[in-house]
Parts: sequence; structure tokens; C-alpha cells
Amino acid sequence: QVQLVESGGGLVQAGGSLRLSCAASGRTFSSYVMGWFRQAPGKEREFVAALSWNGHSTYYADSVKGRFTISRDNAKNTVYLQMNSLKPEDTAVYYCAAQRDTYYTSRFRYEYWGQGTQVTVSS
Repeated sequence: QVQLVESGGGLVQAGGSLRLSCAASGRTFSSYVMGWFRQAPGKEREFVAALSWNGHSTYYADSVKGRFTISRDNAKNTVYLQMNSLKPEDTAVYYCAAQRDTYYTSRFRYEYWGQGTQVTVSS
């Protein structure tokens, strides 16, 4: 199993950028599929992006495609979410998640979750 801790959230103006980081513990980090989800007040948690265990395959929600980039550095046990051209509708708590399977876009398949980091985009 792994433990996940997100960081890098904050307040940014529309059109700006942020990079979120997710630090993981455990010696088997490289064997896990990693994903990012987000949840706004009063809404359900939704898929944002995911990355295969070897980093060769990426998946994005239509709402962020072309603006967000997910990546991982297995040597540092860290996964990143680079967010560009941010919009007010991107405002949410962003969560990092991990699974040993390959159901990339399903929040129900992820086994481990971080505590979340707040991202607020002002207009």
C-alpha cells in the first residue's frame, strides 16, 4: 500500500498556471496507476487525468484536455499535474489517487487517496 500527500494548490487568476505534486510513500510506487480527481462544493468527485504505471499512456477529461498535463517521476515517488490556462470552473479540491489495476478513469477503482489540495481560480 501507499500513502499520498498533495501539495501546490493555491489562488491563481484566470489564465494562469499551477503545478500540483503528489508525494507517495512505499517501495512499489512505480507499479501503481496514478490519477487526479477534483471535487467542487456540492458536486461529486470527477476524473481529471490519469497515467499508466510506465508513464507511456495518459488519459484526460474532455474539460481539461489540452490544458492539463499529468506526469510522474518514479525515482522521486511523485506524480504531477501541470495546469495551464486555468478557468474559474477549475476551482475545486484536487485529489491524488493510486490503483494497482488499469481502470484509469473510474474513481471506484482507485485504492488509495490523498487528503486533497485546494485550487481556486479567480475571474
